[in-house]
Amino acid sequence: MGWWSDVLADAIKRSGKLTIAACYSRSPSKREAFAKKYGGRAAQSYEEILSDRSIEAIINTTPNSVHLETTVAAARAGKHVFLDKPIANTVGDAKALTAACREAKVVLALGYQRRRESHFRWIKQHIGEFGKLVNAESNISRDRLGKIDLNSWRYTAEGMPGGVMLQIGIHYTDVLEYLLGPVKAVTGQFVRLVLPGDNPDVASLILEHENGALSTLNASYASASEYYLMNVYGKERTAFYDRASGLRILKRGETKAQPVTCAENDTIVEELEEFMRAVRGEVEPEMDGEKSTRSLATILAGIKSAREGRRVEVKELLK
Repeated sequence: MGWWSDVLADAIKRSGKLTIAACYSRSPSKREAFAKKYGGRAAQSYEEILSDRSIEAIINTTPNSVHLETTVAAARAGKHVFLDKPIANTVGDAKALTAACREAKVVLALGYQRRRESHFRWIKQHIGEFGKLVNAESNISRDRLGKIDLNSWRYTAEGMPGGVMLQIGIHYTDVLEYLLGPVKAVTGQFVRLVLPGDNPDVASLILEHENGALSTLNASYASASEYYLMNVYGKERTAFYDRASGLRILKRGETKAQPVTCAENDTIVEELEEFMRAVRGEVEPEMDGEKSTRSLATILAGIKSAREGRRVEVKELLK
């Protein structure tokens, strides 16, 4: 249990529609502190939670490398699983845990909250007005200098292969696929420029979409501040989005982009409530195991491209 567990628990409290029944961490102090803060009991083992028939679902915030083990155990115990991205560190693990949930007939939902942001929902709703989609450019950057713990799995090559691109870049490769369609091939470059450790803190991808459009993504943990950018270019319209200025739309023949007001939405509450409805059989998860496996494969194709110095098709990773 770490800081992201608290983020999700805070969202559960904001929702008011889900109940935290129990928690478990290998650290007694962490689980006791979490239970005191959010309610529910501090279980003495993961198995204790899985054997409790009153618990319907698990929110799994374990390290990527043990997503397979912990999710399969939950599925075999009949528990539905909400798992944060990435689904795993390897396609093999991703396929295996997806199959385990399918065989156990439990819901598997993945946390990809960025695609739910109101500006991206607006673009998706109006994407038919853009004409032929030709290009997109994006950036997701944060300042992590002096803020990382090299003992954390999140900042090691073993725990988070691809570094910044797998940890936060995957949010925007997902948005790019959400808006422009599936990615066919990837060309990537990864470097470590500022942060200590053994993992890339700056990475760039060129994505070839199946519809012929090209997009680019730059991700960084070495920038001066937190920054998000997503520009989508169509033959008839262009959408410009960045964190400071919000969403603007430029129509063909015009010279000035017009602002679009998008109310801020609680994306994490939305995805958790969708998970709840999926458990009730009312909806399907927007990001399930199969879609999240392909999302992982897009990033791994970029890592393979950087390592081998060539363009890599996503299907190579999905074999």
